[in-house]
Amino acid sequence: MQTDQGVTGLAKVVGAVDDRVDTWFEPLRGKPGLDGAAKVITGLGDRGLMWAATTAWRARRPGPSRARAVRALAVAGVESSLVNAGLKAVIGRSRPDRSALRVVDGGVPVREPKTSSFPSGHTLAAFCAATVMGERGDRAGNALLFTSAALVGVSRLHLRAHHASDVVGGAAIGVALGLVGRRLV
Repeated sequence: MQTDQGVTGLAKVVGAVDDRVDTWFEPLRGKPGLDGAAKVITGLGDRGLMWAATTAWRARRPGPSRARAVRALAVAGVESSLVNAGLKAVIGRSRPDRSALRVVDGGVPVREPKTSSFPSGHTLAAFCAATVMGERGDRAGNALLFTSAALVGVSRLHLRAHHASDVVGGAAIGVALGLVGRRLV
């Protein structure tokens, strides 16, 4: 019985943090520039578009860097897809209530989420790709990769597609998978 109370207590704390973070975003929603940016960033993270573009950039030079970039994209895509789908099926967490979401209509369409909420698949894939695609000694490139990954997570919160804990969990799982993936590349 003690374990059940601990789990319930943890769930309450996580829920309170999720609610607090959502209230921080509320004043930012409904602003055309921010809503549009969130939609574009989420769209670029959708189905790995951002990471395919990164691969094209990293693979612009022939030779070992091209082969590594292509392998990195393949490893990140396979790893993140399999783990994300498995976790979502097992955990089955409900998405945030979007009925009162104030986001400006128009602009880039955003695909309506159909899977469960934990982990954020966009964020998991973003951090996995950033970790696998990072290159030793490329501080600017790596900073850009991880900033892009963080923006994907923030966009998911802004659009109320995920709870904050889904995004943090997705980032942590993505980095862990990316570290494994780096060994395969």
